[in-house]
Amino acid sequence: MLSGRILFAVHDGTYVIKFVGDVRVPLCASLEGFLDRMFADEALTAVLIDLTGTVAIDSTALGLIAKIAVFLRERLDQKPVILSTNPDVNRILGSMGFDRVFLILENAPAPDARLDELPFTEPSQQELTRQVIEAHRVLMGLNEKNKATFRDLVEALESEQKGSQA
Repeated sequence: MLSGRILFAVHDGTYVIKFVGDVRVPLCASLEGFLDRMFADEALTAVLIDLTGTVAIDSTALGLIAKIAVFLRERLDQKPVILSTNPDVNRILGSMGFDRVFLILENAPAPDARLDELPFTEPSQQELTRQVIEAHRVLMGLNEKNKATFRDLVEALESEQKGSQA
């Protein structure tokens, strides 16, 4: 049973994505599909990521969130906003270098919008491995510390992936 959820709303080109509970790899297939649709939306003007309801978040989900920052920087030359009031989550965001690619607000009210839940998508093991590799590659691209932290994991998963394809 999943203990996390991802909610969203879109209003006049602004996307609000809210992570609730314990956000882990199994939710990432749903998130990746949503991001693909969001990135294809020509009306996209801004992104707010609401982590006020997040208890814990893993590095794969963080890698997909970082993908938003990379996309907005390239397409709109702007930083997405993260709203996070949990000190543990804030510590993780800082350790990953998110403060360089996001505007992080720790003391702002959560948006008062009606949010819909992303439907859960069950990924295959191959798809899951691909997502984990891609998400960690995005994190590695943020800074040298992340590159050193995740290099062995990415290399091991890529080796495993090649072995399963042979």
